[in-house]
Amino acid sequence: MAALDFRVEHRQQQTLSPRLQHAVRLLQMSSLDFAQVVHEVLGRNPFLEDEALGSDELAPAGTPADGVADGVAANDEPMPVSAADAALEMPVGAAGEDERESWQGDGTSRLRRADDGEMSAMEMLASEPSLQEALHGQVDLLPLTSRDRTLVKTLIESLDDDGYLRTPLDELARLVELDPPATVAEMQIALRHVQALEPAGVAARDVGECLRLQLPLIECEDTRQLAEAIVTEHLNQLASRDVNGLARALNRPVAEVEAVCERIRRLDPRPGWRCGASQVQYVVPDVIVKKVRGEWTVQLNPAIVPKVRLNEAYAELFQRHRCSDHGELAAHLQEARWTLRNVEQRFATIVLVAQAIVRRQQHFLEFGAMAMKPLGLREIADEVGLHESTVSRVTNNKFMTTPMGVFELKYFFSRALVCPSGHACSGTAIRGLIKDMIADESPLDPLSDAEIARQLARQGLKVARRTVTKYRQLLRIDAVERRRKHA
Repeated sequence: MAALDFRVEHRQQQTLSPRLQHAVRLLQMSSLDFAQVVHEVLGRNPFLEDEALGSDELAPAGTPADGVADGVAANDEPMPVSAADAALEMPVGAAGEDERESWQGDGTSRLRRADDGEMSAMEMLASEPSLQEALHGQVDLLPLTSRDRTLVKTLIESLDDDGYLRTPLDELARLVELDPPATVAEMQIALRHVQALEPAGVAARDVGECLRLQLPLIECEDTRQLAEAIVTEHLNQLASRDVNGLARALNRPVAEVEAVCERIRRLDPRPGWRCGASQVQYVVPDVIVKKVRGEWTVQLNPAIVPKVRLNEAYAELFQRHRCSDHGELAAHLQEARWTLRNVEQRFATIVLVAQAIVRRQQHFLEFGAMAMKPLGLREIADEVGLHESTVSRVTNNKFMTTPMGVFELKYFFSRALVCPSGHACSGTAIRGLIKDMIADESPLDPLSDAEIARQLARQGLKVARRTVTKYRQLLRIDAVERRRKHA
């Protein structure tokens, strides 16, 4: 029988405190999410105030209206970004700013209230009607009986966002409360009424029916008849771009079939998207890169910085009358100071990492993607004095606007590919070469992935065919057969 043994071991290990764990999560957030978190803290913490709404009369005499860095306690626990403080050249949320900054917000700041009779900017935006609202407005102009109007409106409310009718007509007939009950024949008539409305193709049961409903938009009768034959009988070949197979099946010239297929592709397979406001996800850049006097400079985008500061008057009153019964207020004051420190060091770290990236990728800013150098997270981490995981969090969901466009910070990192000449080339540069090759190819004789790999090899870049395929798919470029045109 095994004997039981008790031992005591002393071991040291590093662990993150809950406060630092929260700071790491905040560092990984996008600027819009971070601004939302700060706005929530601002709403519940009495020691924080919005600089745009802060009242000067609450500040004690002789106290300057400082920015975010004010009120940071000297004994606060340091963030894991020790080298970040020197990178922030501009004060975050400087006071006394112009009123126009309320128009430059990111959507998370509170709107201007119409207390003085003025309307806010959001209230002045035009509201675009949804698909159902647009269809109901057209139905109200039709001379229909009350029974038919009820059936038509039932079908309209059953459409999905794409404008398709996914529910069977017999099931919808059972849901309508009419006396006598609605029949499938009546639902068919109501469906024809809806399909005659704008946009064309609405209330279709599948893609083929949606395209057939839009065929009357084709003016040429011969083209319309050929398009109807393709959509009705050869929809799969149309989807796979098998032009040669379609030409054989229809006994028509390849060029004519190719022209008709191109006309069909200009039809809208999702007519419901034409109505209603589209949900556009806007990207707000965190840093702005400009060339000033021959040198590339990096500056923080002031539109993403939360305009928040410590209410010095409340903090001084609390320190003057502090007692043991005010434990909740003490926690609020500590949270306010830690929030301000998070704001300051977060954006200082972003600027620090962005500056290091720009110093290493100046050729990209000058000449484009083909001049991108290989870059790893460890190189930036060693240069700025941060941990590699911290750099990874900083580059996640952070964006940089350059003369070449807006890019995520992760875009500038790529694995090095060694050329036969011994030089290293980044995957981003190779993707740029592949994109240029395909852009310059002949539509009648496009380049296959194997041919692209051979052309890259002749330029001294040995890239496998499967790597070319992967890069082409990342660029969202179709395969060679789908890019081929016929004379």
